[in-house]
Amino acid sequence: MRTPRPALAALAGITFGTTFGTTLGATALRAQTYPRGDDPRDTLTAGLHDAGVALKGMRLVAAAPKPAPFDSVRGLTFVNSDLAFAGRYVYQGNFAGFTVWDVADPARPAPAAVVQCITSQGDPSVYGHLLFISAEGGGNRKDCAKGGVHDPADHMTGVRIYDVRDPRAPRLVTNVETCKGSHTHTLIPSPTDTGVVYLYVSGSQGARPSSELAGCRNGADPADPTNSLYRLDIIKVPLARPQDAAVVTGARLFTGLGPAPARAGRARPARALPGADSAMLARMAANGPRNCHDVTAYPAFGLLAGACLSHGLLVDIHDPERPVRLDAASDTNFSLWHTAVFSNDGGKVVFTDEWGGGIAPNCQKTSMLEMGGNTTLTIARGRKLTQHAYFKIPTALSPTANCVSHNGSLVPVPGRDVMVQGWYQGGVDVIDFTDPDHPFEIAYFDRGPVDPPPAPGAAPDSAGAAGAARGTFRNTIGGSWGAYWYNGLVYSSEMARGLDILELVPGDQLSANEIAAAKLVRFAEFNPQSQPHLVWPAAFPVVRSYLDQLVRAQGLAPARTAAIARRLDAAEQQTGAARRTALLALARQADADAAGAKDAPRVRTMAGAMRDLARATR
Repeated sequence: MRTPRPALAALAGITFGTTFGTTLGATALRAQTYPRGDDPRDTLTAGLHDAGVALKGMRLVAAAPKPAPFDSVRGLTFVNSDLAFAGRYVYQGNFAGFTVWDVADPARPAPAAVVQCITSQGDPSVYGHLLFISAEGGGNRKDCAKGGVHDPADHMTGVRIYDVRDPRAPRLVTNVETCKGSHTHTLIPSPTDTGVVYLYVSGSQGARPSSELAGCRNGADPADPTNSLYRLDIIKVPLARPQDAAVVTGARLFTGLGPAPARAGRARPARALPGADSAMLARMAANGPRNCHDVTAYPAFGLLAGACLSHGLLVDIHDPERPVRLDAASDTNFSLWHTAVFSNDGGKVVFTDEWGGGIAPNCQKTSMLEMGGNTTLTIARGRKLTQHAYFKIPTALSPTANCVSHNGSLVPVPGRDVMVQGWYQGGVDVIDFTDPDHPFEIAYFDRGPVDPPPAPGAAPDSAGAAGAARGTFRNTIGGSWGAYWYNGLVYSSEMARGLDILELVPGDQLSANEIAAAKLVRFAEFNPQSQPHLVWPAAFPVVRSYLDQLVRAQGLAPARTAAIARRLDAAEQQTGAARRTALLALARQADADAAGAKDAPRVRTMAGAMRDLARATR
């Protein structure tokens, strides 16, 4: 069993509180140890549907292939993208449309509907009977027909709205066009009107010409209200009349932010690191950010984490039509701030770096370990960001495996900050970031690459000098676009292969009680980029989760944890008033234990969970 790899040390030499936000230097970072090469993921055999598989702390429940209309690996044209969840259905985006999966039997997921409509990404979200699909790119037509756009009036970039009252027969309601298209979007329910939701739209294109969509204009001044380029579009959707959905404003979150930071204090030139800097990032080097790739809303706390290419933003969204930037962080090691996940208490946020844009093999043993992974930041009083550490999966993959950190969500383990995450052909990873200075891996699922390793002596790809410089090859793009916990299982959108469903199994870093407690958290709907607040019911697995954590970390003397375990077992055998009395007595004893415990806060939290369980006992 592999020892979790320590993350990089906490940063030093950080500069705070400038007008432009928080700039994080790289010079004080301690180098991360490269994988030893004995990880079972390092040598998996290749194949589209017969690749080798390695698992730790997980089991594969089902692997459903892509439906026939999307069953192709022709570049990015038919790759799967993100997921959204509602009841028994999983909505899976595809660059050529979307699939609705019926997962009532997770061991046998079945396509309920396949909608062909070119989107050039197709990230979905769902709310009630409405499904929202992002669309951008030059080939998207308003009528979803194939053959490309011949008349600019037929060009559609923005968000498509479908009626999915019958998930087996989605019906297009309307297209809401935006100036920069919609690479992704995030759904935010109105805090004051249950009949309204907002969509924060991240468009990666330049502004369309006004001859194509009236009112669009490229400009150089981020503060200019007529400039379409430096803004995040906000769509207001009246749920009773979704056909009236419209762009209501643009969030100007970037005003005052400077250019992308530099390594070693120098201005970042275009493609300063081979494979790291996209043309977009090169533009930002001169002009600062003008777009977010993803924004993650946490409506329960009125917060939003904006992964805005050269910067990570913290934003107040209590008024969704008037978001306010609270802080901004940048990092000389991050190539492309891409997406984020908050801790459940809103005190931490994990940002990802999509180094290479997701199509490059950036998990090789030669890849920089401080790039292409996660970084953990805390949110202190005054709602300012402080960076702590990096995490990257502890394996060295083939040059045929596109790999970098990507989308994920919390796993609802009480008392811990645990997330599951897709890493493209780096597979699915489960990470504990409870200690922001020392995130570590708990579990993983990985397949071998789609394509075999290049033959000895093979020439690097023909993608140009940058590809040759980093020794990469033109390969099939695949792997986990995003991996999310939903009602007891992990769902992973496999770009080239289909849909994977996984289940966590107990191990040395995750107990059966912690998994059982996580399975108690249920949602009717789940959109990963609109993060729900996790609340656990009063239950014995919740109490035992805290106890298991105290045992694992020796947060309380072994004699006491053993005695508490015996008393809990006895209380569970009782009913009614006898159980209540036993639990309340146990809680009082735990309170007394806290005084001398190494982890007193967790002991007190466990005592509180005992009282909750006593109150819930009938």
